[in-house]
Amino acid sequence: MNPFEMVVAIIVIVTIGSVLKARFGIHKDKHGNEVFRGSDTASDAARLRDEVRALKERVQVLERVITDSEASSLRLDREIEALRDKKNP
Repeated sequence: MNPFEMVVAIIVIVTIGSVLKARFGIHKDKHGNEVFRGSDTASDAARLRDEVRALKERVQVLERVITDSEASSLRLDREIEALRDKKNP
């Protein structure tokens, strides 16, 4: 491989690397560090907090259903059947 081909190969490799960085959202900050800019971390944190809150509520409902007394489980069965009757006219 002659020196000209070597220079062309290096330029091609660097160009491909730059294109891939741009594609995956990697850029340099003011200090020269590479930073991933894929999504906003604040919005991700808020979305995850909302998801955790919803899952906690679901777990509380499941715990309440499991630990309810026999009388309330009968009431729950009647409510489920009533909902099924409303769904199937």
